[in-house]
Amino acid sequence: MAWRNQLSRNLKELRILLCQTSPASAPARSFVEKNYKDLKTLNPKLPILIRECRGIEPQMWARYDMGVEKGIRLEGLSEPQILKALEDLAKAGASTKA
Repeated sequence: MAWRNQLSRNLKELRILLCQTSPASAPARSFVEKNYKDLKTLNPKLPILIRECRGIEPQMWARYDMGVEKGIRLEGLSEPQILKALEDLAKAGASTKA
């Protein structure tokens, strides 16, 4: 998982939107609980924003250079699938720099 320490090189900001109580957001909440500390330790200057709002569908948004943003809906995804989605967002950021 070497890509995890490259997040700050490929992204300008990472936002995770989720509901505090809904079952649809449970995997996203668990993902944040298990991975936030490591991601922030590996990328201390990368803004990682966790936004909680009642009733919102879980989403992950990445902001790249020049204000370009890409979002992924997380509803129905498991924790490993959310991690893969984050990896895909990071790789998309690397490809925009090439």
